[in-house]
Amino acid sequence: MSAINDQVDLAALQPARIFDGGDLDCGSGLILLIRENMLQTGVGEVLEMRSREPTVNDDLPPWCRMAGHAYLGRLEGPGYARYFLRRGEPKTDQATPSDGQALAEDKKKATEYEWRMRVRSTGNLKSTVYCRNFSWDLGQPASFKDKDAHPCAVEALLGALGGALSSGFATDCAREGLEVDDVEITVRGKLHNILAHMGLEEGDPSFAGIEVKCFASTMDDEAKVREVWSQTVARSPIAATLAKAVDLNIKFAVV
Repeated sequence: MSAINDQVDLAALQPARIFDGGDLDCGSGLILLIRENMLQTGVGEVLEMRSREPTVNDDLPPWCRMAGHAYLGRLEGPGYARYFLRRGEPKTDQATPSDGQALAEDKKKATEYEWRMRVRSTGNLKSTVYCRNFSWDLGQPASFKDKDAHPCAVEALLGALGGALSSGFATDCAREGLEVDDVEITVRGKLHNILAHMGLEEGDPSFAGIEVKCFASTMDDEAKVREVWSQTVARSPIAATLAKAVDLNIKFAVV
């Protein structure tokens, strides 16, 4: 057990509200959830936030200081950390936004956020993508060889879909308190006519269909797990976008 305020017996606290932040970090929506739940916690009352993301341990205390709330400390739970925050007094300084105003501003920033990438041709059948503090290499637009030095753009798109659903599902299950031992997703895609892409024929080079199969290992309530999977798919920006453009066949199985 570790605590910022040693005079507070964290184990004896009775939080007014508890919520699970799952695997989210402070830069991917967790602060929005904390603000939302803090508004439903009375001034002077304690909010307990549960998290499986290690970086929250360093990021949460300074955010509490800036937001005017007291960070009481943390306890180790079964597979997650329990963070305790006491809601501070509402701001009276007109230059400092209230909790409600801060939440509205954060939501506005989130809805207006634009992802930006820079891509350069950096070699034979190779391009490098630069985004934030990351860079990764891609091969040609589409390839059906057995081996290549880099994934093709078609594979990157299918991989992004599978990755978004896998990570999103794990996070959503954690937030719902569901124990899922393992998640494996297969993604298969077929183009209408690869020869049209290559300029060998006239035709449609777009995807004819994409099939996603998710296999989840869990002993929890299967109906609830399926409900969370459906929620994950519905909330995925990539899945929602592809579903408008292509026959997206998504299957789910508990094993």
